Amino acid sequence: MESGYRGLTIYQRSYENAKRVHGMSLTFPSYEKYEMGGQLRRAAISIPLNIAEGYGKKDSGAELRRFLRMALGSCNELLVLLDFSRDFHYITKEQHGETARESEEIARMLSAWIQKLKTP
Repeated sequence: MESGYRGLTIYQRSYENAKRVHGMSLTFPSYEKYEMGGQLRRAAISIPLNIAEGYGKKDSGAELRRFLRMALGSCNELLVLLDFSRDFHYITKEQHGETARESEEIARMLSAWIQKLKTP
């Protein structure tokens, strides 16, 4: 069993989701691999990165919340980019559905964690 941030379900799920997004983005047309594809990869990897960095500052509830809010913002950015990718037919509706559902669930988990930290 992993310890620290690696043991967090939310970290594990966001990491796996980022790997899925990375693979999908590599199939984009060459003119989009580094534009929209790069932005998609950055948004996806930002989620587990912010969870890990925030976890390292967990002794400060305010700092942890700040990093979790950044991760949540990256989730929202990722969802918009997934919609664009679907609408421009860079990914299939199935890829979009699966990845968007997982991203939305990660966003819910982040929101719940943020709310829990606000409660004394």
